[in-house]
Amino acid sequence: MTHEHQFLLQRVQPAMVGLVDGSLSTLAPIFSIALASHNTRYAFIAGLATAIGAGVSMGFSEGLSDTGELTGRGNPLVRGTITGGGTFVGGILHTLPFLIPHYQVALFFAIAVVGFELLALAFLRWRFFEDTFVRALGIVTFAGMIIAAISAGLGSLLGIGPG
Repeated sequence: MTHEHQFLLQRVQPAMVGLVDGSLSTLAPIFSIALASHNTRYAFIAGLATAIGAGVSMGFSEGLSDTGELTGRGNPLVRGTITGGGTFVGGILHTLPFLIPHYQVALFFAIAVVGFELLALAFLRWRFFEDTFVRALGIVTFAGMIIAAISAGLGSLLGIGPG
């Protein structure tokens, strides 16, 4: 196994798994709470809790899924830490705008951050996994749109709205 292949398998792939999971799986709770309550504090709390919980869960899942001895995927503690850290980063980035107390401003910036995350994920797939940028962006955007539609629908349907 070449050094480049080993780096890809043991570092980049776990980081991508974490970043993708954190960027996508945390969208639903954060945005559904934001749209249901119109309260940026609630959205931030939901996002923070989700990013931490997802990071811990993904870190343990990756670390416990493979010892690395048979597959060459490397030390499970290192992989778990990378995956968990990536998941937390992916989830916290679009949570941070909800520290802004103005609902519409926070929502605008959170959506902008999600767009940046999707571009960054597409770039990383293009850079490390020889995927075309447009194809990679299409795949992550499609997944994000499904999750956004579900969270927006739930938040709007079940929410109490402002006041």
